[in-house]
Amino acid sequence: MPGINLGDAIFPTPYKEIPVMGDTLTYENLSITFIVDEFLENYISMHEWLTAIGFPKNRDQFANFRANTSNSPVERVGQSVDLVQPPTTARGLFGDATLTILSNKNNPLVEVRFQDVYPVSLGALQYDQSPTDVNYLTVNAEFDYKIYEIITL
Repeated sequence: MPGINLGDAIFPTPYKEIPVMGDTLTYENLSITFIVDEFLENYISMHEWLTAIGFPKNRDQFANFRANTSNSPVERVGQSVDLVQPPTTARGLFGDATLTILSNKNNPLVEVRFQDVYPVSLGALQYDQSPTDVNYLTVNAEFDYKIYEIITL
C-alpha cells in the first residue's frame, strides 16, 4: 500500500526555523508486481496504455487508443465535489483500482480504492533459460492516482 506524507511549513525566526504541520498531502506511487501470462496479454495491455499516454511515434497512437477505449464518465457514489474530474478527453486514459486485503482464510477484510489511476512505469521482462524449476515471469509496474481511501469490510 502506498505511503502518505503530510508536508511541513517552515516558520522563520531569527534563531531557528520552526517546522509546523503542512496542509498538503503527498501520496507515493502504487507499486505492484504481477505475473505475466504466456501470451504477454497483460504486459502488452499495460504497454499500450503507457504508449498511448506518451505517444512516442506520433499523435495517432493517442487517438487510436482513445478510439478503442471507453470515454464514458464513471459515476461514483459519494464522490466529493472538491475533487476535480479529469477532462472528458482524458477519461479513457484513467481507471480505478481496488486492492483487497484478505484474512488468513482468504476472506476480504479491507479494500483500498484508488481513483483515476494511470501507469507511470512498466518494468523490463527478464528472460532466463538456466533455471531447472518453473519460474513465472513477473514484472513491476508503478501507477499514479488522484486519491485513495481505505474501506473496512
